Amino acid sequence: MIFYKIPWQWRLVIVKQIRKLSGLIDATNEPVIACHKPASPPPSPSNPASHRLSAAAMSEKELSSLLHQLHKTLITHDYTKSTSLLSRAKLALLSLNALVPSSQVAQPVLLLARETLELGALVSIRRQDPASFTRYFQQLQPFYDLPASQLSQESSNESKVTGLHLLLLLSQGDYAGFHTVLESLEVAAQSDGGKGLEGDTFVQYPVKLEQWLMEGAYDRVWEVTKSEKVPSEEYAVFSDVLVGTIRSEIASCSEKAYPSLPISNAKNLLFLDSEGSVIEFAQARGWVVKDGRIYFPLQQEQGVSHEKETLATSGQVIENTIGYARELEMIV
Repeated sequence: MIFYKIPWQWRLVIVKQIRKLSGLIDATNEPVIACHKPASPPPSPSNPASHRLSAAAMSEKELSSLLHQLHKTLITHDYTKSTSLLSRAKLALLSLNALVPSSQVAQPVLLLARETLELGALVSIRRQDPASFTRYFQQLQPFYDLPASQLSQESSNESKVTGLHLLLLLSQGDYAGFHTVLESLEVAAQSDGGKGLEGDTFVQYPVKLEQWLMEGAYDRVWEVTKSEKVPSEEYAVFSDVLVGTIRSEIASCSEKAYPSLPISNAKNLLFLDSEGSVIEFAQARGWVVKDGRIYFPLQQEQGVSHEKETLATSGQVIENTIGYARELEMIV
């Protein structure tokens, strides 16, 4: 009742203060209306399968980009960058579970995997790393064994890589391994509709070289291993190694067959370009170059040894003859 005895102006002020304290109005004397925002729906649970698909698509796209860059490095001969790109490409293959072919891997991914390993083999050849090339060649065999229905052979470099493997075995003198691989290729070619290997340029190149080496036709080997006559740039690398092996074999035979040779003859015999190259080669093998000729120390040492043996034998024969003569004189 005391409240109603207060003048109405003061009663109004008191009511506003009470409402303000109780939160019914704000500082601007506007009534406060409680608004309740609707609760946001809970996030939908993640789908692991969709995540795997998106990750696989990203890896496949990344791998395609890396292979495109790899082809460019082969053109520019930037093999340091090629090695780095190959490492990244193999990691992408690992994420796609495509390092080893299987029925669960899609054909486009298998094509990318085979291309990656083939590029790795070619880079290894150009870097003159036979051990790395052999590993890539072995990794490629499961891909080459797949039927055409599972993996198309149109863009394959199987003939090129296999020919390089044959050339590597030939340059290492592994003739047994060479013929083992060649026989397996012939069996596979015959089972494939009777198609032979005669029309395969990459395989026929090392086959012809091996035949000429067995025949001793080194001049034909030298002629065909010139860079303009080899099937590709990678073959030229192994051709240099092969010619070096042939040159070393000819040098070993020359040491045993001749006491000395004119430098001009040695240049033709060893397939060297100039007499200066002959002198460098001779010095590297420990030969003696004097008065325009090459003297083989091995032949000279053998000659001196033979002369000593001859003298020793002659002395023994003379001594025995004298002994026989004395015994006959005593008998008579």
